[in-house]
Amino acid sequence: MIESTPQDISIAFAPHVRKALSTQRIMLDVVLGLVPALVVAGLFFRLYGLLLIGVCVAACVATESVCNLIRKRPSSVWDFSAVVTGVILALSLPPALPLWTAVIGAVFAIAVGKMVFGGLGANIFNPAMIGRAFLTASFGILMTTWTVPATIDAARPAVAPTNDIQDIRTQATPLAWSKVAIKDSNGARIYNERHPLLRGLFGEEAGSLGETSAVALLLGGLYLVMRKIITLHIPLAVLLSAFVFAAIAYLVDPDKYVPPFYHVTSGALLLGAFFIATDPVTAPLTVRGQWLFGILIGGFTMLVRLVGEYPEGFMYAVLLANGVRPLIDRLFQPVPMGGVPNV
Repeated sequence: MIESTPQDISIAFAPHVRKALSTQRIMLDVVLGLVPALVVAGLFFRLYGLLLIGVCVAACVATESVCNLIRKRPSSVWDFSAVVTGVILALSLPPALPLWTAVIGAVFAIAVGKMVFGGLGANIFNPAMIGRAFLTASFGILMTTWTVPATIDAARPAVAPTNDIQDIRTQATPLAWSKVAIKDSNGARIYNERHPLLRGLFGEEAGSLGETSAVALLLGGLYLVMRKIITLHIPLAVLLSAFVFAAIAYLVDPDKYVPPFYHVTSGALLLGAFFIATDPVTAPLTVRGQWLFGILIGGFTMLVRLVGEYPEGFMYAVLLANGVRPLIDRLFQPVPMGGVPNV
């Protein structure tokens, strides 16, 4: 045995790694960060909302297990990434969505959005958004049917009374009302009367299961920041760019466009900025790249909201940004000392 003395032991320069961030711990922290949104979902959308979340999680976990068996790979269920995908997918869905539809979306999210690429760490696009995009393309009416918060039967949600089930025409969500405002010279005033800012902050609005309460999502996002699971670069880039675009539109025509705070606190922006865009697998690696990535998401989201016919554009924005993420990483690739930029 080789003996060593204290003089033979050297300590490396700081910073020192004190504890490792395992995939399991990261995923569990993300789930904990979503707990406030889950509580609000249960409060306003009752038993069926919680059942929808459970079904999505179970379908995602089961699909990943089956895919691993088919590929003869070790089980990856206990890294809890499938659980996170299921929860985020469920929170992005309409509260009245039939359970069988949610199962289809969950299976597609894991099988096509994740396992086809090789599993966790190899996927190009956010799996939850892949699942939601597939459901939106396949079941457009079901994906644009919204329920009224706090007026839901314990067995099955009551759908908001409407003459047409299409989201843009039902005007059930705040963003759909903002579309009406754009087409009405007095629309912004009508929107402000129908959708007070405080109502949107605490979740008393129609919308997807987990996007209605800005306060709950901010609490969860700050938890992730405090736990150092995410940094603020992407969330700030998403929210600030969306705010700037909305503010420009509002300054151009305040009677036509709603104030920017409404855009930031409505729809999928907060859920997406903290829990979807920050996915470490599909987000850029460098700080500059993350800022550009977030600006692309916030800008394209507002482009759809202000110009497009569909009231919400975050899902398309994040998938578009995921697609150009390799280019962003290449553009902002760190150059070693004495090296030549790889253009």
